[in-house]
Amino acid sequence: MEKCKYFSTFARTMKKLTTMIAAVLLLAACGQTYEETKRISRQQRREAQRRDSAALKVAVMPTLDCLPLFVAQELALLDTVHGGVRLKMYHAQMDCDTAVERGRVEGVVTDLVRAGRMERQGVKLRYVAATNAGWQLVANRNARLRQTKQLVDKMVAMTRHSATDLLTDLVRDSAGVKPERVFKVQINDLGVRMQMLQNNEMDALWMPEPLATEARVMKHGVLADTRTLDVRLGVMAFRDKEMARRERQQQLQLLVKAYDRACDTINKYGVAHFRKILTERYKMKPALVDSLPGDTRYEHCTQPRQQDVERARQWLDQLDRKGGTNGNQ
Repeated sequence: MEKCKYFSTFARTMKKLTTMIAAVLLLAACGQTYEETKRISRQQRREAQRRDSAALKVAVMPTLDCLPLFVAQELALLDTVHGGVRLKMYHAQMDCDTAVERGRVEGVVTDLVRAGRMERQGVKLRYVAATNAGWQLVANRNARLRQTKQLVDKMVAMTRHSATDLLTDLVRDSAGVKPERVFKVQINDLGVRMQMLQNNEMDALWMPEPLATEARVMKHGVLADTRTLDVRLGVMAFRDKEMARRERQQQLQLLVKAYDRACDTINKYGVAHFRKILTERYKMKPALVDSLPGDTRYEHCTQPRQQDVERARQWLDQLDRKGGTNGNQ
């Protein structure tokens, strides 16, 4: 009997000891896995950072002037670029420009006014392509505006120190309206701008495509169009310091070839052919795609027209004299 008790106690003790040893081994194994996971995670982060650093990064927006880049990516035309090309999507032009200024991206699709201002603030840029960026001054249908001279005491949504700021001055002065009688309201995010139009919170708004098409389909009128004004302020630019590096020069050359091929493809098949990109990247409603202008054309990478560069320069000079280009606004 005593022996049975002894063996029973011994068995329970050994079972507890075995359980404890198993638990210790399990904890040790878990600890090793955790350390292993951390090590692998650090390696993955370093590799991701290396790839991101090697890639040519371009800040873009859901506007039609960026379509050749999206098409080039969709058709794998950018795969030939050593290190790859990464398109960084933003919804406000100022966010794109801030990414360039802070070195988060090497290139940007912007306008000559914003680019000229960045250069005046010390960010030297290389203009690679004039884009077909265009803007329409959309009048809220409830504001009952038919002509630009009716903008007296009206609010106009735009972005400060940008093409739309310049364009507001241009149409206002052409209509003979005094500067103080038009209220320029800074609304940077294009999505917010569209919401304000839908909610009747603004009298007039500068809209790029495809938002301009959406506004027209909603029966809002158009007071001005850069195509009829013969103003072409869109540009794709890259940080000159980065592009001075040999590997970046090679990447840029390959990007230009891919961009040109994408332009040819769009011109051949039409903008609406790329319905998938427009609905996924631009968040367009499928029914609106066929309403886009059918005459939209894209040119190969060429320098901006001198008259447009000069127009932007003169407007910025005027702003400088007023002390209006100081600060990141």
